[in-house]
Amino acid sequence: MNFHEVRFPASLSFGSIGGPERRTDVVTLANGFEERNTPWAHSRRRYDAGLGMRSLDDVETLIAFFEARRGQMYAFRWKDWADYKSGPAKEELTYQDQVIALGNGVQTGFQLVKTYRSGEFSYARPIAKPVAGTVRIGVEQDEMQEGVDYEVDVTSGMVTFNRPPDQDMAVTAGFEFDVPVRFDTDRIQTSVASFQAGDVPNVPVVEVRV
Repeated sequence: MNFHEVRFPASLSFGSIGGPERRTDVVTLANGFEERNTPWAHSRRRYDAGLGMRSLDDVETLIAFFEARRGQMYAFRWKDWADYKSGPAKEELTYQDQVIALGNGVQTGFQLVKTYRSGEFSYARPIAKPVAGTVRIGVEQDEMQEGVDYEVDVTSGMVTFNRPPDQDMAVTAGFEFDVPVRFDTDRIQTSVASFQAGDVPNVPVVEVRV
């Protein structure tokens, strides 16, 4: 797969804007009612990396990163400062932040997920790019030990237990994560004069499926 396991400089993504995008097909019927459907099971995020540029050094860093990715060719990691933790933004991570599965006594591999809830409704987002060293895993009320009880693949978000959790036991997790993205352009246009005048380059970034 054309993916580089490297993160876009977090200091530059801090000033960017962006967020989730959905695709919904809306058909208005003759009686005025609507039928709505979506071909996407999961949202896709878009960002503008150009807004994080604060100096000409930042622009130089951006261009170097862009060239090393060959433009749109290679995807990479992106820190979404508005949504990068399994729990509330202002709270410390705990191994009980998210329930990612229920054990059945047989299954040993589980995908990290983050669930978004609003009222009675929820959406479970697969997490494919956890940050190394941040993942904490528990079973019911007990925290497990990485390297002893389980292993984490930080390139896919899969957690593999050495022993399958028992039937109906909650598998929980806490983690930080990145978004897999690529540049959504093969061209970056900058000029020293325009940048010094406050005109930052437009650098679109889009999430990729992995």
